[in-house]
Amino acid sequence: MKFAIPTAEHKLCQHFGHCDLFTIIEVDDTTKKSKSNQEMVPPPHEPGVLPVWLHKQGVTVVIAGGMGQHAQQLFNQNQIEVVIGAPVDTPENLVSAYLNKTLQGGENICDH
Repeated sequence: MKFAIPTAEHKLCQHFGHCDLFTIIEVDDTTKKSKSNQEMVPPPHEPGVLPVWLHKQGVTVVIAGGMGQHAQQLFNQNQIEVVIGAPVDTPENLVSAYLNKTLQGGENICDH
């Protein structure tokens, strides 16, 4: 599994499409332990660019604070699961909560 979390100052950035970095965390499917953790600068934000870019990085799950409906559909078309309404926390804590089935999705803060 490979996770992507939009980040600012090493925590979840609530504005998905306008973050400066994505933290990409790869997890071993069997052990559920982190295999790699890297910060990547995304391409310029334009409709439809991030789902394709993250798919090329091998991402299978995106954890976000909020995201527009159209963006969610584009991620689904690229075989990427989207978790919406995540709290501001470190990427490591968010991935751990997801794997432990304790990540509480909340309100989608995006209104477009």
